[in-house]
Amino acid sequence: MTASSAFDTLSTELVNDPDRDVSRSGDSLEVHGLAFAVLEAESLLVRLPASRADDLVSRGMATPAESPVAGGSDASARWVSITDQEDWPELAAEAHVGASGHVPGGQS
Repeated sequence: MTASSAFDTLSTELVNDPDRDVSRSGDSLEVHGLAFAVLEAESLLVRLPASRADDLVSRGMATPAESPVAGGSDASARWVSITDQEDWPELAAEAHVGASGHVPGGQS
């Protein structure tokens, strides 16, 4: 599957889930105006807690990435690039939790 097709599938799933409050703006997925996942070439960039991002990088599952959006970096979170499309749904969901502050359908 092409990266574009995989991103379309992922975004459709997230945007259509009313509990997630996700919108798509071009190649970016946002919650309340904050980008948490961005398609870049053949990779999905996700913004994760620093410890999780560092763990994925240390295990070779991700590479560090520059923030694709203005003001998208801080000390508590980092952008990483994920090429394995099988990991995209799980890591996009994690990034969504970080951006929205709660687990869909759960306590906020």
